[in-house]
Amino acid sequence: MSYETILVETHERVGLIRLNRPEALNALNSTLLHELMSALEAFDADDGIGAMVITGSDKIFAAGADIKQMSQASLVEMLKSDFIPAFERIRKIKKPVIAAVSGWALGGGCELALACDMIVASEKAKFGQPEINLGVIPGAGGTQRLTLAVGKALAMEMVLNNRTLSAAEALHHGLVNRVESIESYLESALQLAAEIAARAPLAVQFGKEAVNNIFELSLSEGLAAERRAFYTLFATADQKEGMAAFIEKRTPHWKGK
Repeated sequence: MSYETILVETHERVGLIRLNRPEALNALNSTLLHELMSALEAFDADDGIGAMVITGSDKIFAAGADIKQMSQASLVEMLKSDFIPAFERIRKIKKPVIAAVSGWALGGGCELALACDMIVASEKAKFGQPEINLGVIPGAGGTQRLTLAVGKALAMEMVLNNRTLSAAEALHHGLVNRVESIESYLESALQLAAEIAARAPLAVQFGKEAVNNIFELSLSEGLAAERRAFYTLFATADQKEGMAAFIEKRTPHWKGK
């Protein structure tokens, strides 16, 4: 399938999606978001892919939403728009999604990274939610996922006063998994994705769901869901193979069933 605003590659069991609107600093418009989500969904349905990576360029991940596209929009037009709902499609992706971020991740770009399961940043990465400068607030998860990641005090400063975080600050506050050199951040993200993709596919998907439950369920509900997922995996061939391989001191051969 051909795309206008993204580039899609496969690296063995890892799907790589590059945001590709260099003339607009990878600003997120409806076309890019829908192409991105379609590519993610295609990889999610592909048994040959175990994890995905989203990246931009070394200089910029994404500069935010395409302001020209929405500057004159009315309330009714925004309510009818499919722009913000497109972000929700990423929540339905079952396989892990890793953001490889270098340069600016602002506004919708930061929200896109936050919607991913993990973030590998280059030392040049910067994260921010500057919507307050436009007379609005983040609308695609920036006030919610950001607060869960870095805490109320810092999220308030970022949302209300346009504070940006350097890569080192993002790592310190738990926003990103690791910081690498600009030469190696993408390779590091691909390596992390490859390592995850080499593990038991169903266990990876159940594990992702279980961790995400802590953000939406009470502790007792989350623990109950975790137990159900744990027990359910005993009905899989991979559980039998994994435990047999452990006992026999050999490498397991996963089948994803």
